Amino acid sequence: MSTRSEIVKLLKDGRFHSGTDMGRALGISRAAVCKGIKALSDLGLEIHKVSGRGYRLATPLQPLDKRRILGHLSDKGVDLQGGLDILESVDSTSRYLLEKLNAPPIQNAVCLAEVQLQGRGRRGRSWAATPYSNLMLSMAWRLQSGPAVVSGLSLAAGVAVARALDEYGVRETALKWPNDVLWKRRKLAGLLVDVTGEAAGPCFVVLGVGVNGYISEADAECIDQPWVDLQSITGETVDRNHLAAIVIAHLIRMFEAFSKNGLAAFREEWERRHLYNGKRVRLIQGDTEFQGEVEGIDETGALHIRDDGGVKKVFHSGEISMRPA
Repeated sequence: MSTRSEIVKLLKDGRFHSGTDMGRALGISRAAVCKGIKALSDLGLEIHKVSGRGYRLATPLQPLDKRRILGHLSDKGVDLQGGLDILESVDSTSRYLLEKLNAPPIQNAVCLAEVQLQGRGRRGRSWAATPYSNLMLSMAWRLQSGPAVVSGLSLAAGVAVARALDEYGVRETALKWPNDVLWKRRKLAGLLVDVTGEAAGPCFVVLGVGVNGYISEADAECIDQPWVDLQSITGETVDRNHLAAIVIAHLIRMFEAFSKNGLAAFREEWERRHLYNGKRVRLIQGDTEFQGEVEGIDETGALHIRDDGGVKKVFHSGEISMRPA
């Protein structure tokens, strides 16, 4: 456990702690405490310093704890046989698992990180996430079939994440094609799928999931779309260990069902949860824009839209938004 992580544990309650007291508790010098505080601040963690009182976090947080996550999973009757890695810092949890797949074959594995330096969103975008405050999770899963059958997986995963948020107590979530989870039209979570393997199978899927637990003001400035975090919704510090266990459990069930029946097992629920189902939208691909009414998705997860001329168009990727009034 690094000095940074130990400092975070001391500060997690959001109260003031003096550098002297923290140094004594950790068995390090006050200078080492200051160095650790600076390193955390450089990563983007909001730490306030007040002369005579010490340091405190801008908002309380809960560090990730492998023992607690596995305990929650055990309570749910879930045995994560592929292993659970919790990293203090990584460029990308998905990239970490993709590299791990080069080791002896695994059926499944999960990786979470406190700090993700190069988190990825769709279309090459970065994923903004305040350190030690959000859920940044990737799950690797071995499928017997080739990459061609993976089409629609991100939609099935969206249903799984929405179900997990329901269980956590967050209602009124909706899905946005192809891989966003919204709360009152603002982005709460996103998904990204990487696939590796031969065309004839088997293949490995690495599913990345990001859920906004708490986004600082500084990180919010980097987000170019309406967003929301769980702390704003619930008014409470996010129990990230409980949330992680719920999400992992629902993803495992999703992969098991998808392995047998593909998107068909989730298609009806996805359409029911889709914010834009049956509504007029504009779909933007690059410099081209299409307008029409959403008619749902097919067995591959492609979006069907009927334009004003009555012609049905099928889209396999794109950014979707409501047409301006």
